[in-house]
Amino acid sequence: MCIVSVVVTWFLIAGSAFAQSVAPGDSKQLWQLLDYVAVDYSGAVADGVIISEAEYAEMLDFTENAGAQLQLLPEHESKQNIADKIAELRAAVLRKEASKNVAQLAQQANALLITAYPFPVAPRTVPDLVRGQSLYAAQCASCHGAEGKGDGLLAKNLEPKPIAFTDAERARTRSLMALYQVISQGVEGTSMVSFNSLSEEDRWSLAFYIGTLSHDETMREHGKQLWANNHDQIKGRFVDLTALTTITEAGLAETVKESTAHTITAYLRANPTVVEANKPIGLALSRLRLAESLAAVRAGDRNLATRLSLSAYLDGFEPLEPIVATRDSTLMIAVETAMLDYRSAVAKGTIEDAEAAAIQLELLFSQVDGVLQEAKADPATTFIGALTILLREGVEALLIVIGMITFLKKTDKPDALRHVHRGWISALIAGVLTWVVATYLIGISGANREVTEGVGSLLAAVVLLSVGLWMHQKSSAGKWQDYLKGKLSAAVSSRSAWALFALAFIAVYREVFETVLFYSALAADGNSEALIAGFFTAVLLLAVIAWILLRTTARMPLEKFFSFTSILVMILAVILTGKGVSALQEAGWISVSLIATPRVEWLGLYPTLETFTAQIAVALIAWGYFSVNWLKTYRRKIKT
Repeated sequence: MCIVSVVVTWFLIAGSAFAQSVAPGDSKQLWQLLDYVAVDYSGAVADGVIISEAEYAEMLDFTENAGAQLQLLPEHESKQNIADKIAELRAAVLRKEASKNVAQLAQQANALLITAYPFPVAPRTVPDLVRGQSLYAAQCASCHGAEGKGDGLLAKNLEPKPIAFTDAERARTRSLMALYQVISQGVEGTSMVSFNSLSEEDRWSLAFYIGTLSHDETMREHGKQLWANNHDQIKGRFVDLTALTTITEAGLAETVKESTAHTITAYLRANPTVVEANKPIGLALSRLRLAESLAAVRAGDRNLATRLSLSAYLDGFEPLEPIVATRDSTLMIAVETAMLDYRSAVAKGTIEDAEAAAIQLELLFSQVDGVLQEAKADPATTFIGALTILLREGVEALLIVIGMITFLKKTDKPDALRHVHRGWISALIAGVLTWVVATYLIGISGANREVTEGVGSLLAAVVLLSVGLWMHQKSSAGKWQDYLKGKLSAAVSSRSAWALFALAFIAVYREVFETVLFYSALAADGNSEALIAGFFTAVLLLAVIAWILLRTTARMPLEKFFSFTSILVMILAVILTGKGVSALQEAGWISVSLIATPRVEWLGLYPTLETFTAQIAVALIAWGYFSVNWLKTYRRKIKT
């Protein structure tokens, strides 16, 4: 079962591992450099006058090095915009402009940098401030002081002196993310070493705790009252932990009163769980990401707009898809199609088309709201949903597995059957594990789901294509009987053992994976008895279908079986190719080009050029091979 666990784990993490590019490590250093300028410039210049020659020289050096470091990063369409902003920042430093202006320019440059060269800017889980406090006492208090005033026992012997975390002016312009970066990388030329040996979770906990040292309990209590009063303008700024770690108090003060920014920052940094609870989900997240994507389209940033549109679907709507599909499948398809329309408009950079597609999506979202707000489904609806979902997913897997079993029986290789049985049984066990993981351990994201379905479908299609071509050759070669009794027997029992296992596993697991997600959605309605009844009814019907298929194929002459099965598996390969490409399009792995063709999901037909082209390519390969094979057989018959 080790190989099964590896396969399942790979499928679950594949989407998040490849759905977005990983920026080079130097982008983090560049971000930190610019953040230093934003925070430390106020200690170098005041009212247009240099107050510290050493600090000012450092600002000049930082801004010059920032431009040089940027050139070392890979090419990107936004790279010149970042360079222009850094040049503007350096010019502001040379002119000795106000610290507020310099900080804004540095933060704007960093915002562009993260968009073009993304790297993680928030913790994966809510930080533990109690853990952060104990880490601070053990690792930081000796230099920075027990209360963060920069007066630790070792401070007097250090040059430059340790930062005072209680300095309200410095804290006002420093984000939690900046604290995390300093903790992780250290500060060259100072006594601040890297604490990268600590786990990521510990470093974030330490950063959050340090971020509270410039506030007191009175500030936090006031901030709690403001948050409890449902201040929409404030809550709209803190939609997730990323917002909390990247927004500075100074940045927040640009949209709310200074006192409000101060107390809200104090409260939220000490209580990050309330931000996590405020995180939009479902359609609220879809609407937020769609609005952000439209803003990016209008700003001319198509890459960002595309990523946000994918998030609107994968993180917002896609988790709701099973629920919507069981209640109104037509509406679900309409939303999926509208999402593709919007992404296609974004790819073209057409603002008018993107806005029109967004309006259509909002209308559909309103309909989805109505479906979700209806009373829970009645037992009959749950029963029918459970029955049809399992039947739909199960028949496709049955056709492949039954074909393999019949083939092995007809070729007198019953010993090889154990590999097939191990494959589909392992897939069922892996499906149960998937349900446990999705229900009790982690949430399976939309991207992971689509990548799992897409990669699984394409792998199965490739195997089916090769099997179909081989079987068609044997159905018309004339000497297939001798071949089967000779080389084939040895091949099946040795070299093909893992191939048999893999095909059976992939064919069944991709269907089980889909069924698990749909059943999880149905279970939310609470009609457990109807759900169980639908499940067992579907299992019974699948058993009957399997029995009929086994009996029918068992009586079929071997040559006719090969001919019929080869055509069937080729059709399945074409269908799975369409489904696989479509799933990868929804995950953002493949571009979307809409065409005027019907959408027939059970045939794997989707209205995009990419799915259509892939299916035509597979069909042409099969047709070409079949034609050549037929000509060879025809010529052989003429000669004899």
